[in-house]
Formats: sequence, C-alpha cells, structure tokens
Amino acid sequence: MIDDTDPDAFIRMYGGLFEYSPWVVMRAAARLPLGDIHAGLMAVVHEASPEDQFKLIRAHPELAGKAAIDRTLTMESAAEQASAGLDRLTPEEYTRFHALNAAYGERFGFPFIICVRLTDKAGILAAMEARLANDRATEMATAIAEIGKITALRLKDMV
Repeated sequence: MIDDTDPDAFIRMYGGLFEYSPWVVMRAAARLPLGDIHAGLMAVVHEASPEDQFKLIRAHPELAGKAAIDRTLTMESAAEQASAGLDRLTPEEYTRFHALNAAYGERFGFPFIICVRLTDKAGILAAMEARLANDRATEMATAIAEIGKITALRLKDMV
C-alpha cells in the first residue's frame, strides 16, 4: 500500500489507470488523501471540462481496431480485449466490428467504449448497435460510465 498523502507515489502507482490520460491521476493527487481512490478519481473525471472529458474518451482505442492489429494497444487494453475474445475474431466478426466502429465514430466523433471484461463479443456487438441510436450527450455520459467500470477493475487488479 502506498502513502495516501504522497502525490508522487500516488502518481507513480496509479498514473496508468486511465488510457493515455495521466492528467486524471495528477489532478486527483492534488486532493490527497482521497479515502475511496476510485470515487476520487472519477470525481476528477466528472468535474473535468467537456473538452478534457472528450480527450479522455478519444484516448481509448477502437475495439478490435487498428491498434489491436498493429499491436499498439496498452498492455491493459490488449488483455481486456483478449478477455472478450476480440483477439480471435472470425473474418465475419471482424467485418462487423469494423463497420460498427466506423458508423459509431462517424456519428459521435469518438470510439465506442464498453467495459469488455463484463461482457463478450455478442454483448459488445449488441451494445454497439443499440447505442448507435443514442444522442451524443447520452453517449458521452455512457462512455464516461464505462471508463469508470474499466478503471474500477484495473484498480482492483492492482490491490
């Protein structure tokens, strides 16, 4: 366990929780001690400007997308996508994911985000299709909620 009053140790420990977004942990470190770490981190996200929230969402990779093929996912994202079988797609599944990713990105301007560790390929595809009917504000809120689930599981893995 780390000293919950040491910002540098906090940043070293938790800096990678949010996909390419260490600013969340850095801002949370200024509020130490947090008590409930996850709640404190998510408070930073919820209090962030819409621009910063958008950047946080955009920092996430597409599911079964180019980063997965190029093997440029973070270690955490690669393991999470593999847990849902996204590293073992049939050609038909890959085509469907690619089409839904494109439609979603065109509609909302950011990648589809879901906590893949809590579902499977079929559930992800169904959610992608259903969420395409949402408005942008609903999808941004849903993406933030899913990021909360992702980071809660990552945090649990750390302790």
